Amino acid sequence: MTNTSETTATTTTTGSGHAPGVWPCLSYSDARAAIRFLVDTLGFAESAVYGEGDRVDHAELTWPYGGGLMLGSVKRETELSQHPDDGSVYLVVPEDSIADDLYRKVVDAGATVTVELRDEDYGSHGFVCRDPHGVYFSIGTYPGHGFGE
Repeated sequence: MTNTSETTATTTTTGSGHAPGVWPCLSYSDARAAIRFLVDTLGFAESAVYGEGDRVDHAELTWPYGGGLMLGSVKRETELSQHPDDGSVYLVVPEDSIADDLYRKVVDAGATVTVELRDEDYGSHGFVCRDPHGVYFSIGTYPGHGFGE
């Protein structure tokens, strides 16, 4: 078991001038539709989208509270091959009201809610949903151990 009391955390804030150090990467069978859901429903912003027609060779979406996602259309037989439409991403929001608003948008968009909006014993307020392609998104106010204290 790790003793987290001896771990030093470094915090990064949006607008600090530092690029995010972690970018989850997802592969979608319909990446253009996934981008629309992530932008229109969850509130990501398109930073870059490359590809022609239905194919997305590479896309970067930024999260308004820091960080982002990279994604693209499924690629067969490459060194980065992964199962399309699979994965789990945790999105931090700074306030309960933002989680509440996102919950309503997700429900209105017809996404599957797998964990209803609730308060957790560790202090987070949030929910879990699946995007229309099956990727899980957990949205909550818990910023991670050592952050936001």
